[in-house]
Amino acid sequence: MAQRSTPTDREIFFSPNDLIVSKTDLKGRITYANRVFCDLCGYSEHELMGQPHSIIRHRDMPRAVFKLLWDTIQDGREVFAYVKNMARSGDFYWVFAHVTPSFDGAGTIVGYHSNRRVPERRAIEAVTPLYAEVLREESRHANGKDALAAGYRRLLDFVDAQGMPYDELVFAL
Repeated sequence: MAQRSTPTDREIFFSPNDLIVSKTDLKGRITYANRVFCDLCGYSEHELMGQPHSIIRHRDMPRAVFKLLWDTIQDGREVFAYVKNMARSGDFYWVFAHVTPSFDGAGTIVGYHSNRRVPERRAIEAVTPLYAEVLREESRHANGKDALAAGYRRLLDFVDAQGMPYDELVFAL
């Protein structure tokens, strides 16, 4: 896999009619990527297979947001989240992600499925300062575990201050 690019300040957009789809195994390695995903992120399907989904992680995304996401889906529940991703070029794009666990016939989680759509701009304007604040909190700690715990506390404090559960808040933005 090619080395990751340096992030740019250029935002790229995709059509509201497009749906980005990917599937991963239990460790978050990509097992399926649709054409829209490949075209937007700039990697071929072959290049993406077996790679960690974090290959498109933008450095502006706090680790705490992904902890919330992983904790939820590993508990067998769906989650919605606003995510800033980075294309191979270093350009970025925002998505409104719906991530669900995939189950086998016995009810065991065997992987994860994600559909991503174009987000509402007002939601991106609402989460951008929150994500920056959570990221600043994470950066105050040299130890990775401490950083993640502090960022996660800050994220949950924000959610609690809104007076509604995360699942409702994400749709209220």
